Amino acid sequence: MSNMENIRKRILKDRLFTLIVIVLSFTACIPLLAILGFIIKNGISSINLNFFIHLPKPVGEHGGGISNAIIGTFIVVGIAFVIATPLSLLAGIYLAENKKNFFSDVLRVGIDILASIPSIVIGIIAYLWVVKPMKSFSALSGGIALAIIMLPVVIKSTEETLSMVPDSLREASLALGVPYFRTILKVIVPAGLSGIITGILIAISRIAGETAPLLFTAFGNPFMNLNVTKPVNTIPLVVFNYSTSPYEQWHKIAWAAALVLIAIVFVFNFLARIISKKWKTKF
Repeated sequence: MSNMENIRKRILKDRLFTLIVIVLSFTACIPLLAILGFIIKNGISSINLNFFIHLPKPVGEHGGGISNAIIGTFIVVGIAFVIATPLSLLAGIYLAENKKNFFSDVLRVGIDILASIPSIVIGIIAYLWVVKPMKSFSALSGGIALAIIMLPVVIKSTEETLSMVPDSLREASLALGVPYFRTILKVIVPAGLSGIITGILIAISRIAGETAPLLFTAFGNPFMNLNVTKPVNTIPLVVFNYSTSPYEQWHKIAWAAALVLIAIVFVFNFLARIISKKWKTKF
């Protein structure tokens, strides 16, 4: 009887603990669900085909879209990707291959500090370094600001991924007479490619929603612009500028733009999860 009672108590405790975990998990999701529900409720009514293919209209005119902001967002994020990715990969590979030396330790501290700098400060730095010398706001300056934000995320993910690659792979390649440089490019990096791509996608999803740096760099533009040396509009800037305006119609556009931005961020995060699970390298 005592054994049966102990078993029942253990089962009861197990079920109680499971229930507590489920309740706490659901509670943690409530803020996210509330935010998503509120944005969908306020923004879905303005979502249609014209919203994606038309330019913004002046105050007082109904309709209009954010096509220039969508294109501008991809331009700025694309510039950041082109700048940050090769630099991040080189730094991540170096840190993974040189775990214990003075320069690596200094570089890691610098990366940690860079990751903790507020994005608005990075925007000011980009303004001083790029906008003032060019004497113009531009997509290029916005891309550089976002690239700085992107750097520590990709560097960290690259280093952590490549650090998990077994030394046996490296040693086997070197034992066959393959040069060290080719061993890194042909053996080490491909072995951790899924983790590297996941880190890049997560970094892109983060910078896609940044607003503060773009206020000092890309600035915004009501027209379609494909020139990277000129100001461009982005979805975060639309959300900021339209939500702080006194016009009700612009508020609706801001909610719809916020919904589009969340969808873009969700897609990048979803792709990152798929890649990390489906293409995960097992050592």
